[in-house]
Amino acid sequence: MLLSGGAGFVPSHLADRLIDGGCRVVALDNFVTGSPENVRHLSDDPRFELIEADVCDGLPDHPSMSAPFDAVLHFASPASPVDFERIPVEIMKVGSLGTMHLLERARTDGARFILASTSEAYGDPLVHPQPESYWGNVNPVGPRSVYDEAKRFAEALTMAYHRKHGVSVGIVRIFNTYGPRMRPDDGRAVPAFISQALQGRPLTVHGTGEQTRSICYVDDLVSGIVALLESGQTGPVNCGTDHEMTMLDLATAIIRLTGSASEVTFVERTADDPERRRPDLALSRELLGYQPQVAPEQGLLLTIEDFRRRLQHC
Repeated sequence: MLLSGGAGFVPSHLADRLIDGGCRVVALDNFVTGSPENVRHLSDDPRFELIEADVCDGLPDHPSMSAPFDAVLHFASPASPVDFERIPVEIMKVGSLGTMHLLERARTDGARFILASTSEAYGDPLVHPQPESYWGNVNPVGPRSVYDEAKRFAEALTMAYHRKHGVSVGIVRIFNTYGPRMRPDDGRAVPAFISQALQGRPLTVHGTGEQTRSICYVDDLVSGIVALLESGQTGPVNCGTDHEMTMLDLATAIIRLTGSASEVTFVERTADDPERRRPDLALSRELLGYQPQVAPEQGLLLTIEDFRRRLQHC
């Protein structure tokens, strides 16, 4: 298996699952947002190799890249709101050039190609919950557009290779995933709230806090991705949970679970921030047998434990 972005949050957990299933994984990462620490526990495993490379520049000339791959999984992309302003061009490039280079490799090898897409493809949705048939409500020139439109382009390119060249593809739209190995400075709600609570700082809730997300623990997402990989289904399919909650409720839950004395403070809401977000999971349940198992409190406690350990060593 070839895994782009392999040192990132979600793909590092995906690498664990693939290796546990007996696969050999070659991971590519340029470490813009990924970290070797996320896969250091795999460094002595002969079934895993991490290569520093930027897929936007093409695939590296490396001995581990010489044999054909059975599957190419494209998970390289910064996905945090703080990155949208910091590295917008890089995000656009990995969604376009990076996707093309990896699709070409899948085409050459006769490999199955899995694209990590996003719930951001729906923008600030006018349909709730969001089914895969919904085409979205995206501002194409707003600050979030670099990520939204990069993923929408990647989906279109993936389907073009499927229709034109017969590449076996699968597109997964990922909803608000959290868990161990997230960057504390990620900027998304769960890592931001946990870091603030553990450090005794105010939890910064955007707007009124009434906007919702449906948070999904990373192990559940990985189960959906592996099911898509093995199914032969094209998708796109949503992967997430039905556990929709307001950002204010999430903040207060994290204060309670951390035992923090922090309070909530309200800050200005960012542009094009979606009002509501919850996946319609009917298709993934039907096609993949997908059923998330981890309740929010359970997943948040596991994530808090990981953040507590890492922050103590900073």
